[in-house]
Amino acid sequence: MYEEELKIPKDRVAVLIGKKGETKRAIQSRTKTKIRVSKEGDVEITAEESVSTFIAVPIVRAIGRGFNPEIAMMLARDNFYLEVIDMRAFSKDSKARMQSIRARLIGTQGKAWKMLEQLTNCHLAVHGRTAAVIGGVEEVQIARQAVEKLLGGSPHSNVYHFIESQMENLHH
Repeated sequence: MYEEELKIPKDRVAVLIGKKGETKRAIQSRTKTKIRVSKEGDVEITAEESVSTFIAVPIVRAIGRGFNPEIAMMLARDNFYLEVIDMRAFSKDSKARMQSIRARLIGTQGKAWKMLEQLTNCHLAVHGRTAAVIGGVEEVQIARQAVEKLLGGSPHSNVYHFIESQMENLHH
């Protein structure tokens, strides 16, 4: 028996469980695991095979990081990857600074966020003090670098050009 334990934010517990337990059941059936969730966000994943927990953990983590369950379930596929970026490294423990770097990442009416997703073919989620990316392995690495550049203060247009050139290199 293989067991993994992780913690997700309390405000994401209902999303993980889903309407009448639908989401939790879908994850369990897709990954051949048993999932127990406490109200506090403690999650216990058990399975007969280690590969099952290996697939289930990133899905649960992704939901905890703000992804909608359908997008998180993409992690059950081969070559899909979750990258979590701790924004505290860029905010220097200042609440005001955290607000401003989050705003930079999301952009006016979500414009920067949408551009990042479009240009990298990845999905982005911003929750609490983290930004998270789901996508193909190479694309996720490019998206991570782009997010870090934005959080570090690079102009949006420079970051978009960086992504475009990196993506071009990928497909040549």
